[in-house]
Amino acid sequence: MSTESAPRHPTLADVAAKAGVSASTASLAFSGSGPVSDATKERVLAAATELGYAGPDPRARSLRQGRSGIVGVVIEERVRAAFLDPVKIRMLDGIAEGIAPLRAGLLLLTDTGEADAPVSVESAPVDAVVLIGCSPRLADSVAALRRRGIPTVAIEGAPGDGIPEITIDNTAATRRGAEYLRELGHTKVGIVTLPLDAARTRGRVTAELEAQATSTTPIERLAGARAVFPDARAVAGRASSVEEGRAAAHVLLDVDSADRPTAIIAQSDLLAAGVIRAAEELGIAVPADLSVLGFDGITVDGLQHDLTTLDQPSVDKGRAAGDAVVRMLAGEEPESVAFTSTLHIGDTTARVRA
Repeated sequence: MSTESAPRHPTLADVAAKAGVSASTASLAFSGSGPVSDATKERVLAAATELGYAGPDPRARSLRQGRSGIVGVVIEERVRAAFLDPVKIRMLDGIAEGIAPLRAGLLLLTDTGEADAPVSVESAPVDAVVLIGCSPRLADSVAALRRRGIPTVAIEGAPGDGIPEITIDNTAATRRGAEYLRELGHTKVGIVTLPLDAARTRGRVTAELEAQATSTTPIERLAGARAVFPDARAVAGRASSVEEGRAAAHVLLDVDSADRPTAIIAQSDLLAAGVIRAAEELGIAVPADLSVLGFDGITVDGLQHDLTTLDQPSVDKGRAAGDAVVRMLAGEEPESVAFTSTLHIGDTTARVRA
């Protein structure tokens, strides 16, 4: 029987001894954060290569620093769906820019309500979290993070006291867009909304559905539209996607022409693109027979129109959230930040036919 023990892995002390430096100097050479000459750093790295030492264990470093070096971002849908939404990508770009001083990584967490998720807001090893507030489950995520004492920033969603919020003028912006449609002579208007409740109920927006709504963003945008068109019929989609916009638009448009709206306010540009696709399928000309207004200011692949939309600064929102995370981890209390959307007039709106 062999009595040989398992080979011992080289340590930082071994590297320091071989390079003829102290362990602290060897550590600084690896981190690149201290006053170590280039010649000394090269000697340490050469010794490490010769010994087969890969570098300090990042888990041990995290324990010493009391941080994981990870910032979580909670999105409302599966990752694949999020990466199909240019708004989410822009906000993630902004968050990454904002947290750059931390030299931290981003961990995407999905807020789908699945109890068996391997990593969630209940368990993820994160230093801070940014919540994308369109989620109907935002309140559940906020409660979990409060229990854990994790610094949290929300991009929209009214998260409550103690959590800085990055907001956009959802109600006022939508009202501006609705007033523009009214100036064009529209009085029969339909609305296609983002998901209102945690179940992501698809279909006509009833008083009961509005009463159980938990997602702040679509509620605010609905209020802005109804401030101008109080009797507008609304249909909810299950997600911000072209297909959901198409399905909702068919409910509003596939009716007798006397009951058909002459304009539709969609709560995202992806939904608006779906509305235009449904109109094309039904032989309804945009904008001659139907005006379409979106929200976001993104480029939708395959859309052969310059969409009239409410352009929001998605990257700036993400950057502001990232900056708030940096400030919170530095022990500061950042203020909430409010942004304003602008009305972009494209070729999907026109005056009502005489």
